Amino acid sequence: MTLPDERYRAVRNTYQFLRDLATRKYARVPKEVREQAIWCLRHYPNEWDLQRASEAAPDVFQEKMEPVYRLVAQYEESKK
Repeated sequence: MTLPDERYRAVRNTYQFLRDLATRKYARVPKEVREQAIWCLRHYPNEWDLQRASEAAPDVFQEKMEPVYRLVAQYEESKK
Protein backbone atom coordinates (compact mmCIF):
# COMPACT_ATOMS: atom_id res chain seq x y z
CA MET A 1 0.00 0.00 0.00
CA THR A 2 1.41 3.35 -1.04
CA LEU A 3 -0.05 6.54 0.37
CA PRO A 4 -0.08 9.83 -1.57
CA ASP A 5 2.69 11.38 0.55
CA GLU A 6 4.89 8.31 0.13
CA ARG A 7 4.38 8.44 -3.65
CA TYR A 8 5.24 12.16 -3.67
CA ARG A 9 8.50 11.53 -1.77
CA ALA A 10 9.40 8.55 -3.97
CA VAL A 11 9.10 10.61 -7.16
CA ARG A 12 10.99 13.54 -5.61
CA ASN A 13 13.79 11.29 -4.32
CA THR A 14 14.09 9.46 -7.64
CA TYR A 15 14.46 12.81 -9.42
CA GLN A 16 17.29 13.73 -7.05
CA PHE A 17 18.96 10.34 -7.51
CA LEU A 18 18.87 10.68 -11.31
CA ARG A 19 20.31 14.20 -11.04
CA ASP A 20 23.12 12.91 -8.83
CA LEU A 21 23.90 10.19 -11.39
CA ALA A 22 23.85 12.66 -14.25
CA THR A 23 26.10 15.21 -12.54
CA ARG A 24 28.91 12.84 -11.56
CA LYS A 25 28.26 12.86 -7.85
CA TYR A 26 29.12 9.15 -7.97
CA ALA A 27 32.56 8.91 -9.60
CA ARG A 28 32.45 5.23 -10.58
CA VAL A 29 29.23 5.31 -12.58
CA PRO A 30 29.82 4.37 -16.22
CA LYS A 31 29.24 6.95 -18.95
CA GLU A 32 26.34 4.92 -20.41
CA VAL A 33 24.50 5.04 -17.08
CA ARG A 34 25.02 8.81 -16.82
CA GLU A 35 23.66 9.28 -20.32
CA GLN A 36 20.63 7.15 -19.49
CA ALA A 37 19.98 9.21 -16.33
CA ILE A 38 20.15 12.42 -18.40
CA TRP A 39 17.76 10.92 -20.94
CA CYS A 40 15.31 9.90 -18.19
CA LEU A 41 15.39 13.39 -16.68
CA ARG A 42 14.36 15.10 -19.92
CA HIS A 43 10.66 14.76 -19.13
CA TYR A 44 10.73 13.63 -15.51
CA PRO A 45 8.46 15.67 -13.20
CA ASN A 46 10.29 18.28 -11.13
CA GLU A 47 9.21 19.88 -7.84
CA TRP A 48 6.91 22.37 -9.60
CA ASP A 49 5.17 19.52 -11.48
CA LEU A 50 4.72 17.56 -8.25
CA GLN A 51 3.17 20.52 -6.47
CA ARG A 52 0.73 21.03 -9.35
CA ALA A 53 -0.11 17.31 -9.33
CA SER A 54 -0.76 17.39 -5.59
CA GLU A 55 -3.15 20.31 -6.06
CA ALA A 56 -4.98 18.63 -8.93
CA ALA A 57 -5.06 15.09 -7.53
CA PRO A 58 -4.43 14.99 -3.76
CA ASP A 59 -5.56 11.37 -3.63
CA VAL A 60 -2.58 10.46 -5.85
CA PHE A 61 0.17 12.93 -4.81
CA GLN A 62 0.29 14.83 -1.56
CA GLU A 63 3.33 16.60 -0.14
CA LYS A 64 2.30 15.96 3.45
CA MET A 65 -0.65 14.16 5.00
CA GLU A 66 -2.15 15.00 8.36
CA PRO A 67 -1.54 12.16 10.87
CA VAL A 68 -5.25 11.46 11.39
CA TYR A 69 -5.97 11.32 7.66
CA ARG A 70 -2.95 9.06 7.21
CA LEU A 71 -4.36 6.57 9.76
CA VAL A 72 -7.76 6.62 8.07
CA ALA A 73 -6.20 6.06 4.64
CA GLN A 74 -4.14 3.15 5.96
CA TYR A 75 -7.22 1.60 7.55
CA GLU A 76 -9.26 1.96 4.35
CA GLU A 77 -6.50 0.36 2.30
CA SER A 78 -6.17 -2.56 4.72
CA LYS A 79 -9.89 -3.34 4.28
CA LYS A 80 -9.48 -3.86 0.52
